[in-house]
Amino acid sequence: MGHKSKKHLREVLAQIKRADENFNLIEDNDRIVIGISGGKDSIVLFYALTLYQKFSNKNFTLIPIMLDLGFDRFDAENYKEYFRTLGYELDVADSRQVFKILEIQQGQQRLSKLPCSICSRMKKAAINKEANEIKANKVAFAHHIDDALETMMMNMISGGRLATFAPKMYLENAKITFIRPLIFVEESSIIKTQMELDLPVMKSGCPNDKKTRREDIKNLLNEIYINTPEAKSNFQLMLTNYQHADLWFDKLEFPLGDGLTLKPVTGNKTTTDMLKIRFEVFVIEQKVALSEEIEDDEDSYSAFVLYLHHEPIGTIRYKHLNKQTIKLGRIAIIKSARGHGYGRRVINFVEQLVYTKVRPLTIQLGAQIQAENFYARLGYTPIGEQYVEANILHVNMQKSLK
Repeated sequence: MGHKSKKHLREVLAQIKRADENFNLIEDNDRIVIGISGGKDSIVLFYALTLYQKFSNKNFTLIPIMLDLGFDRFDAENYKEYFRTLGYELDVADSRQVFKILEIQQGQQRLSKLPCSICSRMKKAAINKEANEIKANKVAFAHHIDDALETMMMNMISGGRLATFAPKMYLENAKITFIRPLIFVEESSIIKTQMELDLPVMKSGCPNDKKTRREDIKNLLNEIYINTPEAKSNFQLMLTNYQHADLWFDKLEFPLGDGLTLKPVTGNKTTTDMLKIRFEVFVIEQKVALSEEIEDDEDSYSAFVLYLHHEPIGTIRYKHLNKQTIKLGRIAIIKSARGHGYGRRVINFVEQLVYTKVRPLTIQLGAQIQAENFYARLGYTPIGEQYVEANILHVNMQKSLK
């Protein structure tokens, strides 16, 4: 291995170390499944991690797994032999049903190409299943910074969202932590490392290869980088530059009249105000245990704080149970602000906010018994038996908007 080839490998390793230090990706005693696709990204990731094991001072295990997705001319025997030379056994998992399902979906949806989004979800589910069977606690995919920026641009253009995938996330259903150790590595570094180390790659059997919307976005971004060379490094900085994040979602302030405004919980100030109200009403006033008041699924709700002349006086939140049904919760008005109809107004506003997007709409909530008549006047009817939650008697109630 020449000096030049070591240079690019060192660049990749340095960025893996940076990602690990920034996002706590790899820990002692981890059993990490590496998703091997046969492409340049995953083989560079695997090879680099075998070296990272040696100098990271962390004791972790790597388990390479490749999915046979059912594409034509798939043959991993030569690839398996290469992994044996490294001292590893490449497990090829039978996931051939994926291609069959994709073909069915393509026909049902009358698509010109296989649906990439469905394929992505199925691949993750398949490799998570394999990881669970061998008691691995993490799965690593080889997504790099260019993938992250392309995903961000696709979400902006096609989804109206400023979002990209996370370097690390815990998948509750699969009980697996998903990590992306190459998140700071540029694709050009991966290409140079793969070529100079002569790491083997397999020809992609995917019929969509190089013919996707993502490829169009890649070309668009490359044009930007050519015309504005500093753009790429600035885009990368933007993803972690929380000190200077300044968008409109934390500026939203819905007027309800008479000095009342409702703000989504999006940042430190609104989060603090929401928790302060919930602590005052539920923990102090109603003696609910703090461990019961703060739940594990807080992030699954859209929450709001009600302000009266800029002073926080109430909260409400909701989450989707399915496409047509939401659940309201944590509806609270501080004691000094009760008796003015503020609760009714905030509930009506949230109902209509969701109803403008979802019709018909079913709204459910768990009402404390002493508030049952209040909700009944708003059109809610009891469903099911009464039950005790946090030592308080409740009844589930429901309302339908056609």
